[in-house]
Amino acid sequence: MKQLTKAEEDIMQILWDLEQANVAAIIEKLPEPKPAYNTVSTIVRILENKEFVGYRKEGRGHIYFPLVQKADYSNQTLNKLMNGYFQGSFKSMVSFFMKKNDINMSEMEEIMKEINKEEN
Repeated sequence: MKQLTKAEEDIMQILWDLEQANVAAIIEKLPEPKPAYNTVSTIVRILENKEFVGYRKEGRGHIYFPLVQKADYSNQTLNKLMNGYFQGSFKSMVSFFMKKNDINMSEMEEIMKEINKEEN
C-alpha cells in the first residue's frame, strides 16, 4: 500500500468520516483557510491514481468514496512506524509512548481493558 502525504491523508480522513462526498462537501469539512476547489480536486485525483479513492458519476460531477479502509491504512502506517523507529518491537513503541505521554498505571489498565474487550 502506498504512503500518503499530509494533504492526501487529510482528505482521506474526511472521506472515511463521510463515507462518500463530492469535492465541495470535502472542502466544507476542511479547516480555515479553505483550500481552492482545484487544489482539493487535484488531491482527490491523485488519491484515485493511488487507488485509495473511487468515484461514481452523479449529474455533472463525481461522488468520491474510499477504496482503502481506515483500519487497513492505520495498521500499515503503525507497522511502518514500529519497524522504522522501534526495530519492529511493539513493546519498545508502547514504552516510548507511555514515557513521552506520561501515562500512569491506571490509564494503562484502562487501555488493556479496551484491548481485552476488542479481543472477545
